[in-house]
Amino acid sequence: MSVENPKTDSTTTSAGAATGGISRRTILKTAGLAGVAAAGIGLAGTRGVRYAIAGNAPKVRLAWTEVAACHSPLGFGLARGFYAKHNVDVELFYQGASGQTLIQALATNKADAGAGLLLDWLKPLEQGFDVKLFVGSHGGCQRLLASKASNVTKIEDVKGKTIATWDPGSPPKIAFSVTLAKAGIDPEQDVTWKVVPFDLVGEAVNRGDADIAAHMDPWAFLIERKFDFVKVADTQTGVYQNRVCCVLGANGPFLESNRDALRRVAEANLEIHEYTANHPDEVAAWYAENLKPGGLTAEELTQDLASMVFHDHPVGQALIDQVQASIEDLKLTKVIEPGTDAAALARSSTINILAS
Repeated sequence: MSVENPKTDSTTTSAGAATGGISRRTILKTAGLAGVAAAGIGLAGTRGVRYAIAGNAPKVRLAWTEVAACHSPLGFGLARGFYAKHNVDVELFYQGASGQTLIQALATNKADAGAGLLLDWLKPLEQGFDVKLFVGSHGGCQRLLASKASNVTKIEDVKGKTIATWDPGSPPKIAFSVTLAKAGIDPEQDVTWKVVPFDLVGEAVNRGDADIAAHMDPWAFLIERKFDFVKVADTQTGVYQNRVCCVLGANGPFLESNRDALRRVAEANLEIHEYTANHPDEVAAWYAENLKPGGLTAEELTQDLASMVFHDHPVGQALIDQVQASIEDLKLTKVIEPGTDAAALARSSTINILAS
């Protein structure tokens, strides 16, 4: 079962060239995830900002997942003029909710660059996909949550249990398979993965159809509190301590002819995420008003965003090191071939966009 966009036409938003700053075109009117439409996701439009964009500002189509908590800084940054401040005309393109749909958006030239989970980028890069990773965004946004009835309180207790997630290749399954492997638990033989609808992951665990939920924020944040689940692991502590979660990658041909534009995107990205780290309440207020994810309040979303590591956005050698470590992680779960040279792949799949 996959997470799909119920509409076939992808709507976008862009920084405008007019003196007034960001365009106020209506954006993202449809729900982005199957089963989440009932939560009332919708975005009426962006607000005016202080920064105007020069008429010759380069344009970059940036793919994102609009209702994911960790992507909310991108929409906030566009609405508040961070990209315009760096004189780059960013258009946000809704690409879906998986690494596969992000890769498709870049491969079919629907986007020039995109924000995605580092672990989702790596297999296509190993297979020769022409993308360069150029800047990190933040630390983890996924949670492994157990019902109290399961008696699971630590990762070692997960052996022999059933884990609910929404897709056989969901990002939480990929991430927590690494966590399990590093704990000596075979993620394919020692646990059972149960696929359920995206918006019923928590319900499935609560009614006893599974023991553990593997989900991403804001939905993981919501079901942890709604059902009083126990957090067994996440992607910012334990094996993911000091590790980046999401990174931006650029289409190879676009990068070759638009490096300066992507440098501006990277600089704005660093500024946006630092701002989010220091002002999660402002980003949460924008997020709640415009995207209304899962019915969460601005106060709840502030707690969710404040729990993430938005100071973690590596670039240059720091990004290479993180990519290499993640490649080695995916060898443990047989996603990456054992003979792949992790150091070489990390170097070839990244670019130091801020280097002079």
